[in-house]
Amino acid sequence: MKQLQKRKLIFVLLLLAVWASGCGKKQEPLREGERSYQIYYLNPSATRMVTREYRTMTVDSDTLVQELLDALMNVPADLDAQVPISEKVACQGARQEGMVLYLFFDNNYTSMSPGREILCRAALTKTLTQVDGIDYISIYSGDQPLLDSTGMPVGMLSDSDFADSISDVNTYEKTELTLYFTDEFGEKLYPEQRSVMHNINTSVEKMILEELLGGPSTPWLRTTLESGTKILNVSVNENVCYINVDSSFLNNSLEVKDYIPIYSIVNSLATQPSVNRVQISVNGSQDVMFRDTISLNTMFERNLDYVGGTEN
Repeated sequence: MKQLQKRKLIFVLLLLAVWASGCGKKQEPLREGERSYQIYYLNPSATRMVTREYRTMTVDSDTLVQELLDALMNVPADLDAQVPISEKVACQGARQEGMVLYLFFDNNYTSMSPGREILCRAALTKTLTQVDGIDYISIYSGDQPLLDSTGMPVGMLSDSDFADSISDVNTYEKTELTLYFTDEFGEKLYPEQRSVMHNINTSVEKMILEELLGGPSTPWLRTTLESGTKILNVSVNENVCYINVDSSFLNNSLEVKDYIPIYSIVNSLATQPSVNRVQISVNGSQDVMFRDTISLNTMFERNLDYVGGTEN
């Protein structure tokens, strides 16, 4: 009987231990004025992102950005992970302008392997766009905007550009693009075929816009977009491509017809099976006139009337 009672006591003590252990891991409710953020780190093999909750009472945006960056650069002792940014890379500061947070790193940033850099890019974006008022980040290495593997500016990055479970980050694929540029008179559009290697985590639609901004490689063709135009966001839903650019898009001073910049974008995107129509916004607004002649408050469709050569 005593042996049975002893076993029961041990069993009860074990249950209490398990219960206490579970209670110890129970998440405490947020205190008044406290907010919760997810900090994105990399797993030990640097093949995917892992997260850890971070709580703070800080509300000032500048202070909060620095606080989250500091948290991102210091992995908690009980988390089996590593920081996204290589230890050789130094952060030289951050500056917010409107909805965009500019991050400045030294030249060592580009020395990271392509796979790690993409994950680092994702971790920075998903961590820092949680701050109220920051919808996009832009990364600089040295004094230059970050470039992708093809030498084109990466541009503005938003949370929707990345999945939480990025995998096979070293996987690149070749994509055949048809881009529309203009002739020397700026009156007609002509197609240029281009093969581009890109990471599968970058949307083809965004890549098309970046390639258009880079200009043509065909000697007799001319660019259609001002090189300083910033792509804020690109998404596709039900065959409509939604583009959000900054106000420099409206300052197009190229000597081209008013319709050329618009349909350079629309016709290039419409070569993709995923896109039938295009909606262009400037800083999130469609209630805008381009060159005082073309309202952006409409869905644009492919128009071959503006295409020269045999495609017309």
